[in-house]
Amino acid sequence: MNKINLLLLTALLSAPSVAVESDYNQPISVTSDNNETSIKDYVSVYTQNVEVRQGSLNIKADRLEINASAGKGNEIFLATGSPVRYSQLVEGNLPVTASAQGITYDRASRTLTLSGDAQLSQSGSQVQAAVIRYNIETQQISAESGQQKKRVTTIFTPQNKENP
Repeated sequence: MNKINLLLLTALLSAPSVAVESDYNQPISVTSDNNETSIKDYVSVYTQNVEVRQGSLNIKADRLEINASAGKGNEIFLATGSPVRYSQLVEGNLPVTASAQGITYDRASRTLTLSGDAQLSQSGSQVQAAVIRYNIETQQISAESGQQKKRVTTIFTPQNKENP
């Protein structure tokens, strides 16, 4: 991706929008229809109607694997589904939403990696790509076309100005 596209994507998603800091001070709740946990391996697998919540952060998936072998606060969440859906409010109660066939959430770096028909939307604008990496905290994004050579698409929606 060239520097101009990266600059445009950063502007798109960084306006006045920082994830609500209080989200990260909240406990993480995982609900599902089924769960299997290997205490020895520090791995939990949740299936069917999986939902992850932490403050306004919400992920819905068919399957979720959590690897906690790196220790508390360093868990890796790997969600799969058709599709997996992510949403979170940023400052000003503006929603950020995303969907993909797979979403990996690295709790330590607060980074989402969306793969397979990935889409991310904020303030009416949208990025579509094979793979999107999105740092929730810094609002940095990178998008890749992937092996299918499907191009990265960014749609900027103009802001509606109301007449006084």
